[in-house]
Amino acid sequence: MSLHAIYLELSPADIAYVKFIFESYEEVGIIRTVDRTRAIIVLLAMTDFLAVARAILQSIKNDVPLREISRPANMEDDWLMAELDAASELP
Repeated sequence: MSLHAIYLELSPADIAYVKFIFESYEEVGIIRTVDRTRAIIVLLAMTDFLAVARAILQSIKNDVPLREISRPANMEDDWLMAELDAASELP
């Protein structure tokens, strides 16, 4: 199974809400905050749960304005994302 990274930009006030939603769906994905200042998060989802994760994101858009973005250039502050990137596990 592969790990997929979906980067999202949203309001800083909504980060906890999105994180809570994904925590309530066990095994679908985890949320990491990549840039607190710019309110960029990453959703890490396994291939088997990618369709479900995208459906949850689509549903969340009804409550929270968010947009998918490309991978930020600098993620040195997040040790996990730096390690995953170094291991080339993310598409």
